[in-house]
Amino acid sequence: MKRCIVIPLVAFAALSLGIMSGQTPRTVKTDKGPRATGLLQLAANGVAYLVPITIMIDGRFYDASAYKASPVPMALATETVYEAVQTGVPQGLFTVTGALKRPDGWVGEGRWKSQAEIAEAEAKQKAAAAANAAKKKENDTNANKPPTLRRGTTGKSDADIPTAAPPATVPAATPPPTVAPAPTRQSSATASATTETSPNQNEDDKPTLRRGKPMAKSDSVSTEESSAKSPIAGSSEKSLIKARNPTSTSAIQFVPAISDAAGPDMRPYKMNFSATEETELRNKMLAMAADEVRARAAVLASPQAFASRQASKVSKAAKSPQPTFGHVQFRAFDLSNSNEPVLILTAEAVMPGPVSKTIRDSQRADTTMGSMEYSITLVARNDIYGDLHKALANVTDPQHLDVVARLELIDAVDVDGDGRGELLFRQVSNAGSAFVVYRVIGYQLWPLFQGAIQGIAGNTGL
Repeated sequence: MKRCIVIPLVAFAALSLGIMSGQTPRTVKTDKGPRATGLLQLAANGVAYLVPITIMIDGRFYDASAYKASPVPMALATETVYEAVQTGVPQGLFTVTGALKRPDGWVGEGRWKSQAEIAEAEAKQKAAAAANAAKKKENDTNANKPPTLRRGTTGKSDADIPTAAPPATVPAATPPPTVAPAPTRQSSATASATTETSPNQNEDDKPTLRRGKPMAKSDSVSTEESSAKSPIAGSSEKSLIKARNPTSTSAIQFVPAISDAAGPDMRPYKMNFSATEETELRNKMLAMAADEVRARAAVLASPQAFASRQASKVSKAAKSPQPTFGHVQFRAFDLSNSNEPVLILTAEAVMPGPVSKTIRDSQRADTTMGSMEYSITLVARNDIYGDLHKALANVTDPQHLDVVARLELIDAVDVDGDGRGELLFRQVSNAGSAFVVYRVIGYQLWPLFQGAIQGIAGNTGL
């Protein structure tokens, strides 16, 4: 009886242990770096520049424009390869060929090859390899055939060929054999110079901060030529700052770029909705943004309310005119691959209303509700019931950038190499501009990296 009880207990324990071990999650190797993130500037003529943002070393983030700058930063070392990713989708490869110190920070020059050009080059390489294999196969087949004797023809039939004449009585004198002249010293030197091969110039392999293979120099534009064609090379400081503005209306395209020798594979972060769902979420975000703009306008209109944290609650209860929105951009990301969207709305808003006489007489338009535009960046997440929860609200105006900096969304990018996306912003103030990276956790945004302020972008009115 006891044996019948002991055996099932042992079997049950072994079975339970197997189930528990099967349910134990696998240990995922965390990327400790080095992993560099930059902002790629792509001009319409194909010239590309790279602005370093951050570099992760042993799990810690550093400013890539200053890390190990002796004098060139490590992120802009020659032949470092960056992979441009737009919302997690690869766009091409950028190979650093040099670094320039601009008034607003370091900029990397290099060679750019888009994803389409890379695919075309690979197709040509495969076609050439297939042609060489076919030619080799044909040569091998011909080599195995038995030799054949062929009679040379001159295009005439055998009937047209005259018969040979009988030999003459006296044989004709044969000319002496010609002797080739000995090669002179000059010809020998010329021959040796012709047969001399150029030395093989192999580039040093630097896999520390690299993803992919660098492009050949013959397929790219030289550094001098790219500098001459560049829309920002040799420009004034104001034009350089305008080129760095992700929201600029110029022909320059801004794409995040990652350099990592052993990072995870890229995956798209864009969240796709139906037209009805997108319109509904966009309207909800606009309604939430209107409340934030009205609260900010009420704070600026009343100095006493500006010092009170209850100003937002008072402004929501009070009846205010509806702001007018323009340049609205609504984006949704699935950063953690969990089908939980992160909603981001950026817009410019104007509050209608007359300007008070006191403000008009003092020529101060910084506290009026209807004389200036407001910039808003709103980040929210919805719960299982469809209600939106605010994660971040940034509302400012050109006259108060020294108090509240403006946030400009660049894109979602995997900065730390864990397979999940983070939000990359450009922060603009009167003192200049800086890059900031936020990690979304629940209904909150946590600053993962804050870059150093560079340039004077806030004074240009961008």
